[in-house]
Amino acid sequence: MTTDLHFILNETELREIADSGTLVLDFLRETKRLTGTKEGCREGDCGACAVLIGERSDSGVRYKSVTSCLMPIGEIHGKHLVTIEGLNLKALSSVQQAIVDNGASQCGFCTPGIVVSLTGYLIERNSDIDLNGVKTALGGHLCRCTGYRSLKDCHHLLQRDTGSAMGVDELVENGTLPDYFSNIDARLRAIQDDDTEVQLSDGSFVIAGGTDIYVQQGDAIPDSRPILLNRFSELNGIRDQGDFIGIGALVTFEEFSHDRLVLESIPKIQEYMTEIASVQIRNRATLAGNVINASPVGDMTILLLALGADLLMKEGEIERTVPLSEFYKGYKKIAKRPGELLTEIRIPKPHSDARINWEKVSKRKYLDIASVNSAAVIRLDQAAILKITLTAGGVAPIPLRLVKAESFLKGKEISAEVIFEASAIAQEEIAPISDVRGSADYKRLLLRQLIFAHFVCLVPERITARSLCA
Repeated sequence: MTTDLHFILNETELREIADSGTLVLDFLRETKRLTGTKEGCREGDCGACAVLIGERSDSGVRYKSVTSCLMPIGEIHGKHLVTIEGLNLKALSSVQQAIVDNGASQCGFCTPGIVVSLTGYLIERNSDIDLNGVKTALGGHLCRCTGYRSLKDCHHLLQRDTGSAMGVDELVENGTLPDYFSNIDARLRAIQDDDTEVQLSDGSFVIAGGTDIYVQQGDAIPDSRPILLNRFSELNGIRDQGDFIGIGALVTFEEFSHDRLVLESIPKIQEYMTEIASVQIRNRATLAGNVINASPVGDMTILLLALGADLLMKEGEIERTVPLSEFYKGYKKIAKRPGELLTEIRIPKPHSDARINWEKVSKRKYLDIASVNSAAVIRLDQAAILKITLTAGGVAPIPLRLVKAESFLKGKEISAEVIFEASAIAQEEIAPISDVRGSADYKRLLLRQLIFAHFVCLVPERITARSLCA
């Protein structure tokens, strides 16, 4: 399905008619011949195709680094799309110079995406340049030539050349960004939003972040009639709803982890996010997409399930609420009616004395699919468990609540013996299978260890790792 697009590509304002599901990567390379954006894995893993997307906000244009191989061109309407060509100056920028001075570029294939992501970090940072910030920005980039040490060490040179400059205006002034960035906000204001209504029909691709569906069915999407939910702002935002936190269907992992309400409720959420995906993917992937995908190891789904989330489903003017605990009916089978759209996730605000923990084990510690993951929410009455929710992923066809283990633990005083018995009960609730992420026996062992980890992390005054050593 073709769509009319009005956006800014680097410094040029464009009006284009394009198939809305075509990847930004293909549009750039094949239509616009901007081949600095490289095609590598085409699955969002290597970072060679990274671009910056600028969107208007109350505080000006906000930029984020994304993988263009998982983003449909139809979403670019009203936005600023920046490629490596749009970051070039008469001389090398501070990012490019740092990479050259530190010997951090060899064959150069990966370098354009790296420059893009580091530039995005400089624009959006709200604190001093440091190693952790650079590592986070580079987390979604693979480069088998350079070696990562020389790239990470660039943070010293960025500090030297960029100093305290933050935001577009200061970075333009010190020569890090081209001059045209200064008037992008005003130019985007002049582009009218498209008010087309969302229409759902059987067989349509409904795309929010697209980080999974483009990997699985990317060849079929451009020739279909995809519905791009990101064109509809009413599905954005995180709202305080009294006893609940309302999470719009388009809220990304990264937006979720930086929201004040979420941080107050889940203090370690940003720590959890580092084990889930790269920042380029977290800038695209949505919590609602994680839920609808129905993966048995959905990282955020496992946490939302432990928090007792509800789903607001909508079809036209008809709305209904479905508890997440009742949403999964079997492997990849969900309680969603044809034509319905998940518009909001509602999370009950945790009680002030609730203790929350999330654990994950995967083949790689970072940027990998879980072998087994688990979440726990516990409330105590002195030494006894007043209330507990335990969830597990990777050990059943669906994201699973361990209701029998929960029932056993409720009211019990915490001890090593009680935790061992609860773990044994949990083993009776699960049915893992052997696959590429581990054998069934290995997954059983992992779940036991993650249950132990919950108590060691959440109740250290009662349980230590030593006390659980068999």
